[in-house]
Amino acid sequence: MNRQQGMSSLALVLLLLMLGSMMLAGLNQQLAALTRIVSTERQAIQHQAIAQSALEWGRTLPWQSQTEFACQQHPQQPWRVCLRIMEGRALLVASSGSVTLWRLGEVTVDGVRFSPQGWSDFCPLKERTLCQQP
Repeated sequence: MNRQQGMSSLALVLLLLMLGSMMLAGLNQQLAALTRIVSTERQAIQHQAIAQSALEWGRTLPWQSQTEFACQQHPQQPWRVCLRIMEGRALLVASSGSVTLWRLGEVTVDGVRFSPQGWSDFCPLKERTLCQQP
């Protein structure tokens, strides 16, 4: 009789061990999924910050208003910005990863003056090809 009670206790311990292992495996899968989501979100925020920094850096550059299209690479950072001039208007384009930002401006005798409204996260021109960097 003692022997049967010992077997049922062992079976119960093994059952609890299996249930605990399955719960831990499920929690590990949830953790892995959430880690991927956080990593993707972090990368998107990083690309957004880099594109905004590049756009602000490009706004401060002395652009030549005679050239139709010009790009400049930052000497210490991995970003580059491009300026497209068309019919008295200017479009500054900066991108990082999948994030692209634009800023409209106008060509004056002093150079290029950018809009005080700030950047745009969508192409402000009807023709999409004019909004892309080469």
